[in-house]
Amino acid sequence: MPQEFNLRLNIQPGMCVKVKGDILANASGFRINLGKDEENIALHFNPRFNYYGQNIIVYNSRKEGVWGTEQKETNFPFKENMSSEVSITFEGKQFVVRMDNGQENTFPNRLDLKTIDFMSFYGDINVRSMDFN
Repeated sequence: MPQEFNLRLNIQPGMCVKVKGDILANASGFRINLGKDEENIALHFNPRFNYYGQNIIVYNSRKEGVWGTEQKETNFPFKENMSSEVSITFEGKQFVVRMDNGQENTFPNRLDLKTIDFMSFYGDINVRSMDFN
């Protein structure tokens, strides 16, 4: 059963969010959104399993309800029935996303947000812990 929840936050530049969880069996994907609210998402992190025959990570942003241009990454470290960790550092001008296999990707802060006030999760991951530092 997909998990979903929203949080109100006050993440400043230099802060990091670490999410640990278990990828569910037969997962189709999950997403982590960071931004101002549901209509203004500075970072949409969306690993997708078997998306048109391949596993990809989609990065995007959403401004006033309109999605931007997707950035796709084919280096895919996630596996069904496995635990995983994602670390997202808000650096002001960009986000740095680190995965537990050592992979690191960056995504620009297209909305030029000064703080991150909103975080949401949805999908085939059982979130076990979150750490903010």
